[in-house]
Amino acid sequence: MAHIIDGKKIALCTRNQIKKEAEEFKKLGINPTLSVVLVGDNRASKSYVNAKHKACLENGINSIKIELPENTTEEELLLEINKLNNDDSINGILIQLPLPKHINSDTVLEKISPIKDVDGFHPVNIGKLSVGKADLIPCTPLGILELIKSTNINIEGKNALVIGRSNIVGKPIANLLIHENATVTIAHSKTINLKNLIANSDIIVSCVGIAHFLGDNYSYKEDSLIIDVGNNYKNDKLVGDVDFDFVKEKVKYISPVPGGVGPMTITMLMRNTLTALRKQIK
Repeated sequence: MAHIIDGKKIALCTRNQIKKEAEEFKKLGINPTLSVVLVGDNRASKSYVNAKHKACLENGINSIKIELPENTTEEELLLEINKLNNDDSINGILIQLPLPKHINSDTVLEKISPIKDVDGFHPVNIGKLSVGKADLIPCTPLGILELIKSTNINIEGKNALVIGRSNIVGKPIANLLIHENATVTIAHSKTINLKNLIANSDIIVSCVGIAHFLGDNYSYKEDSLIIDVGNNYKNDKLVGDVDFDFVKEKVKYISPVPGGVGPMTITMLMRNTLTALRKQIK
């Protein structure tokens, strides 16, 4: 049976360190502050924003929620971001996605100052990530890398397979693994012979978004590691991309859903807020 990678436990240890660092800043008269902007009444988005707000306050980071109505124009949102960019008391800016359809998310994300972009989505930060020089890295991929490293496996030289090529998870985690000297393949819906790739992979990150996509339909290396980024519902139950009960008997390491990647995402958001603050002080 596989070793279960406990995201809750790892996140808690990291948050304790974040809280200590935040307290050190406060002793210097600096209050680390994150501003989260929510546009509209999306229930899931409100839930995510509230979870981020609560986590920040519990770990010594000031959190400011800015809630704007659904009919907020793109120009009004850009003006709000500009205010936050110019406010020295704000260290991190996060725009909760998705935005209403009448607002172009790319335009909005590009408006955020790269030095305050705690989501790591600004083209400048994505460019730095591609060449291995990023400080502010997308939170979920950064959390995934922490989960992999928690096992103490040697990533260098390993065959790593990323299933999914989104700008939010797939591409960034592929870049991070490349910078750890893994041999990385990105698979997607057009990939031929996925079975062979899976069977020969040492590390698999699944962010395809299909419930139980990986199950008894594939074979796995006995000493492989699987990170499940899936957030799907099957029979009204939250499940990952991986059929956990089956696959855990076939591999060496596996992250569960829930309790794997999820707790790490908000944790890395707080870490990025402190990273952004350090850059601003310099």
